[in-house]
Amino acid sequence: MTPVEADPPRWQLSRRDSGVALELSGDWVARETGVRSAAEVHSILTDLGSGTLRLDVAHLGRWDSALVAFLKMLHDLARAPGKDPLQIDDSSLPETVRRLVDMAAVSPAGFSPPAAKTRRNSLVVSVGNWTLELYSKTVDVAALVGEFALESAAALRGRTYTRATDVLHLVREAGVGALGIVAIVNGLVGAILAFVGAVQLQKFGAGIYVANLVGVAVAREMAAIVTAIVMAGRTGGAYAAHLATMQGNEEIDALNVLGVPVFDFLILPRILALVTMMPLLYLYACAVALVGGLIVSLATLGLTSASFLQQLREAVSPLQFYIGLIKSIAFGALVALAGCHVGIKAGRSAADVGRAATTATVAGIVGIIALDALFALCANALGI
Repeated sequence: MTPVEADPPRWQLSRRDSGVALELSGDWVARETGVRSAAEVHSILTDLGSGTLRLDVAHLGRWDSALVAFLKMLHDLARAPGKDPLQIDDSSLPETVRRLVDMAAVSPAGFSPPAAKTRRNSLVVSVGNWTLELYSKTVDVAALVGEFALESAAALRGRTYTRATDVLHLVREAGVGALGIVAIVNGLVGAILAFVGAVQLQKFGAGIYVANLVGVAVAREMAAIVTAIVMAGRTGGAYAAHLATMQGNEEIDALNVLGVPVFDFLILPRILALVTMMPLLYLYACAVALVGGLIVSLATLGLTSASFLQQLREAVSPLQFYIGLIKSIAFGALVALAGCHVGIKAGRSAADVGRAATTATVAGIVGIIALDALFALCANALGI
């Protein structure tokens, strides 16, 4: 099929009884005939003074954005500052062309943003806004915790949409995948505790009590706290980033449209996986940290492994491990809830994904320290 040859765009000024008319003819197609320059448009208005310029498109051929750009420049130059006012009568234009020209007139260059507020809120208003925001976040977290409690009970009866394969996959990621980093961090913490204790206790001839220091500190506090902090940065941030990405890709909206409970499908498996693995990681961290303390004690104090283990058995009671286990479960639930809550509430941009991961990590670490302080107060009140 032979392509249609484009008819070049033309314009002509003619004076009539009703005023000056600008006759437009030919094809105004950007790909075939190009777009007219501002200089060409300016030449049309050079000899015109004030008055009315009527557009005549009776012989107009094909058109696209080239015609719209031409008319937009014509309107802008007619209203240019320092020039006699010129009215343009475009009533003869097709309705589609007029609408496109009107849309093009609303450009960012002509948009003037509202003036910035110079008046700051008072202290009372700022405190009130902060209180309301804190209250809203507290309600959201409380609702998430309550939903977790209800859905956990339903999960025990097998009445949720949570898939066992998802839970097992998340268990493997949170458990086996974290063994390396947990071992390195806790081993170094145990070694540091033993080294600091050895330096101080040797001054009093009580180097043997390094085993007591390392055992009680690791079993009761450090293994649970350090492991939870590692998981907050590794797993809690990953949960938030994953859910924020799904939010940005509208996958969560798709689940809601399909009637799939988002909590059962996305949040509950993550919480169950981390709560299940944290006690096991805690016991593993205790073993690695005690080995690190043993190595330093043998190297700096000249103790035998038998004497270290004997002293350790006498100093660390099962109660210390029970306290650490309870803390690890609470810390695991906190990290998972923080990661899921921040991820599910994230925005839909790429920047929000990174922001969600950072927020979840910081919230998890701060929450772990605060919750450990609460555990310390309760243990002190109970005398244990």
